[in-house]
Amino acid sequence: MDRARAAVREATALLITAGAGMGVDSGLPDFRGPEGFWRAYPPYRHLGLRFEELASPQWFRHDPPLAWGFYGHRLMLYRATRPHDGFGVLLRLAADRPGGAFVYTSNVDGQFQIAGFDPHRIVECHGSIHRLQCLAGCGQPVFDAGPFSVEVDPSTMRAREPFPSCPRCGALARPNVLMFGDWDWDGTESGEQAARFAIWLESVAAAGHRLAIIELGAGTSLPAVRWMSERVARAHGASLIRINLREAQVPAGQIGLAMSAREALLALAAE
Repeated sequence: MDRARAAVREATALLITAGAGMGVDSGLPDFRGPEGFWRAYPPYRHLGLRFEELASPQWFRHDPPLAWGFYGHRLMLYRATRPHDGFGVLLRLAADRPGGAFVYTSNVDGQFQIAGFDPHRIVECHGSIHRLQCLAGCGQPVFDAGPFSVEVDPSTMRAREPFPSCPRCGALARPNVLMFGDWDWDGTESGEQAARFAIWLESVAAAGHRLAIIELGAGTSLPAVRWMSERVARAHGASLIRINLREAQVPAGQIGLAMSAREALLALAAE
């Protein structure tokens, strides 16, 4: 913790990377393993469906009530969830960096935006449940999910009509989220976010800023965030602070904290 505090104190630019563990302290469900997922959503245990089976675009074509039951419940849950106070710690840490700060997350829950982070300084590499895309591919750009609500029967986890629809052609809409086996995901928005992120990293390097990376709750089962943290750390000679309750192992010379996200952030800010 002393090393982590020193790295943050000395940093003039900050990269925040986050996986699913970041939201657990806000009360969002932990989908770690089939048992964790089924504890959060018991009806799916009876159906024998795991998270990776439900998170598939096929259901929107073959069983829309099942598809929107799964994603609609999460959409409404994420809208209602208030980010934990660790997000506020990150906002304060980021505010006084001369080189600014950026967020890179695999989470689709929009919690960083709700917490007050600049949407133009966030990369959502797996998309966002708060954006929708037309299932028919009519040419309608990705659009805001804000006008839509989804009613879900909690006993069956099936959604009731009407479902979100395309404003251009009226066809069924789906979340702009990268699912398993998903060849139809519209990655335009995430691509634009990634381009802004690349420009920021170049500006940090050009200005000679000292970069620190705070990684939160990013596991090895879907390691995109961990890979990004380590790649940026190598390329920029940055300090990596990996906060992960179960998987805090780090490359040589970096800092691992086997703590929950909120616990570690409050401890970092205690100085």
